[in-house]
Amino acid sequence: MTTTPDLKSADAAADPSIHWPEVRAFLQAHPELLSGDRELLEQLHLIAAQPNKVVDFGRAALARLEERAKRETGARRAVEQLARSNFTAQAQTHAVVIDLLEARNHSDLARRLDDGARTRFGLVSAVIAMDGPDAVPFGWRKLDDGGVDYLLGEDGLSGLGSDFVSEALFGDKAGKIGSAAVVRMALWSPARHAVVAFGSPDPEGFSPDMGAELVAFLARVVERTAERWPVL
Repeated sequence: MTTTPDLKSADAAADPSIHWPEVRAFLQAHPELLSGDRELLEQLHLIAAQPNKVVDFGRAALARLEERAKRETGARRAVEQLARSNFTAQAQTHAVVIDLLEARNHSDLARRLDDGARTRFGLVSAVIAMDGPDAVPFGWRKLDDGGVDYLLGEDGLSGLGSDFVSEALFGDKAGKIGSAAVVRMALWSPARHAVVAFGSPDPEGFSPDMGAELVAFLARVVERTAERWPVL
């Protein structure tokens, strides 16, 4: 047999001076007050407006499920987009590598690298540059003696960002370049210092927080291919 709570307690629940923790404690002590008040439950949308006593959390639960589904869908789409972008970049890189390996000489290698950067990756330019003062292959950029160390530091292997955009590397195209990726190379024996440099029109195209693995891989291909022929 259900026991009706005393009127004194019920009056206390209606007292506007009582704060939520006290109301909550009271409802926990007397849950039958809430479950037995159908009109209040309907106003709170905890039961459907129909003659039954089934507590209905459907609306709130469905809203939470929909919000969770939206978050999961957004995250899945982001992962899928990243995967597609990575796959495309790898496919384009492989195509450029195959083209580089078919180069006939140093100038042809530089031309193919620049063409691949523009057509495959949408960049402004890609160049091969080498320290002076000795002669450099035709089609390569010639830097001042010690120019590679000046760009990357004595121990630097690569650099990305707007700080690496310069006329020494890109000539008259430098004004169209917002950011660059530069990777060190060492060619022949005794070694001569050189770099491969890629220029993007986007100031955020290459940034210091990015990894340099992709451009470093292309630089290694250029390095090994260039050593097929002696420097003139």
